[in-house]
Amino acid sequence: MTHPSWQPWQPWQGSGAPQPWRGSHAPLRWQGGAAPQPPWPAQSSPAMLASHADRERAVDVLRAGFGEGRLDKGEFDQRIERAYAARTVGELALLVADLPQGPVPHPAPVTAVPRTFLPARPQTNGKAVGSALCGVLCLMTFGLTGVPAVVLGHAARSEIRRTGESGDALALTGLVLGWLSTATWALLLTLMLVAAAVSA
Repeated sequence: MTHPSWQPWQPWQGSGAPQPWRGSHAPLRWQGGAAPQPPWPAQSSPAMLASHADRERAVDVLRAGFGEGRLDKGEFDQRIERAYAARTVGELALLVADLPQGPVPHPAPVTAVPRTFLPARPQTNGKAVGSALCGVLCLMTFGLTGVPAVVLGHAARSEIRRTGESGDALALTGLVLGWLSTATWALLLTLMLVAAAVSA
């Protein structure tokens, strides 16, 4: 691809021809190629007079190119000056024809997080499960598993506070059911002893 001998940020050195940014209303074409496509809706009329918004849009494209390292400071300053002095949309299109219309997106690669770095789910304490199970069985064993439920519940809550395991709710359930069963049997035994003493 060949490039024109004149660049829009360089002084015009033509002989007798009007400067392309000072009144030439004919569509400008690159040597050996088609006319550059301006980044504005009116692509079919490069001779249309540029508005303030058109100039600011071209300046934004130049700033993006400068920020990406596509232009050096001197060339950037010259193009900015030409953009603010441009009369037509075609002149603005020439200034940004060799630049992307804004920053080029660089999509980040999507990589799976290794399982080593995934947050580990806390393990459920075994004694807490046993305590809850013994507490539920209190109804079917007539309270015989109440004491194991209490013992396992206290041991499980102590281990959970130390190790950070889950299962505190299970241990608490076993404790409540175990204590209720133990208290019920203690009350029944007390009533039976009192009744036996009264009847003797």
